[in-house]
Amino acid sequence: MNNHLILVKPQAELKDEYLSYYQEWKDSGEVMIPWVISKDPSDFPTMLNWLSDHEIGKGLPDGWVPCSTFWLINTNRSILGVVNIRHQLTEFLFNAGGHIGYGIRPSERRKGNATKILELALIEAKKLGIDDVLVVCDANNIGSEKAIVKNGGIPDSDYVEEDGNVIKRYWLKA
Repeated sequence: MNNHLILVKPQAELKDEYLSYYQEWKDSGEVMIPWVISKDPSDFPTMLNWLSDHEIGKGLPDGWVPCSTFWLINTNRSILGVVNIRHQLTEFLFNAGGHIGYGIRPSERRKGNATKILELALIEAKKLGIDDVLVVCDANNIGSEKAIVKNGGIPDSDYVEEDGNVIKRYWLKA
């Protein structure tokens, strides 16, 4: 069903598809995950440059690490999800962010897309030299937890945020 999905770098040719993806997230009222999709895409070339700069570590805020962003697309070139791969872990990322953050557009959930985007992201992490990959999700995010486990996630200790939110932490081999 979803074996024809691939990860691609953000690109100008997919502007309309990305704007559709972005608008669906905005309309859902959910927190935008991964964090990079909260970047306003109305000036699309600027957003693409911002993503490229983050990948090479250019212009990062203090304490941030370089990260690579990919879009999960199908054969129709529709964007089903976005994944962000952090090249290193800070203390915050070790506790609550992990190496890989991903989000599937609301209309494309419960179709195996989270499992697939994580599977493909692990390949990209390996290319970046990350062999032991930390992936986290909120304890109430059953879909994401299932995707992590299906990809071989080994549980580590949970992290409890100041507000009491429990974050499940898993290690995977890239």
